[in-house]
Amino acid sequence: MIPVCFCVSTADVAIVEQCGKFDRIGSPGLNFYIWPCEMNVGTLSYRVQQIDVRVETKTADNVFINTVVSVQFQVIREKVYDAFYALSNPTQQMTAHIYDVMRAELPNLELDSVFEAKEELALAVKNSLQESFSRFGYTIIQALITDLDPDQRVKNAMNEINASKRAKDAAVEQAEGAKILLVKSAEAEAESKYLSGVGVAKQRKAIVDGLRSSIVNFSDGVDGTTNKEVMDLLLLTQYFDMVQSVGSAPNCKTVFMPTSKGGSDDMRTSLLQASA
Repeated sequence: MIPVCFCVSTADVAIVEQCGKFDRIGSPGLNFYIWPCEMNVGTLSYRVQQIDVRVETKTADNVFINTVVSVQFQVIREKVYDAFYALSNPTQQMTAHIYDVMRAELPNLELDSVFEAKEELALAVKNSLQESFSRFGYTIIQALITDLDPDQRVKNAMNEINASKRAKDAAVEQAEGAKILLVKSAEAEAESKYLSGVGVAKQRKAIVDGLRSSIVNFSDGVDGTTNKEVMDLLLLTQYFDMVQSVGSAPNCKTVFMPTSKGGSDDMRTSLLQASA
């Protein structure tokens, strides 16, 4: 019989068998066993471990998608015996359960719904693993859906749909903006014309008031004149004022005036006939 010393790291435990039968658990620190009757057959870690599983399956709308599921698990201290002896390959057996859950859940969801249901999928994986592996000495700390990757052509199509929708929304907003500009422009033009009409009306009223005052004053000052004669004189005076204004305009070069004998009488007659 030879005593053999060995060390166990912190957060680990050693499994010691005697003649092929489980005997005891070696705690962290210095341990020993009696060779050849006893043997250190392995160790287990209390650290949180993680496995990443990539699952490919299709959705309800027949789109294949690659999903990465990350599961964090830990050995239950009170069930070290079960954790070591019940399962031959815990990570492989967890992987099989993850495949089973994901391929049962994803085909019930359409692609757009898959991205919205990440939390529900992760919870389904965690609950299934916890129910299956707790009796084997493992507790499931967390299950995460870390990646959802559909085919590249599907992603391109989704991006095009999104781009088309945004372009449509932008066109609608642009059209609404153009409509507002047209409405405001029409309102401004209507207001401008209204104010212009008001100004012209006031101008004409002032002219009429001025003419009325001039006729009254002229009739009072010159005896024997009629209102028609006064109007003829005012009309002729306005004509000459207009000719003067046209001649003094910056772009006016030449003003043609009638030069025949009795031109003033002809001009007066023409103006009177036009006014008639």
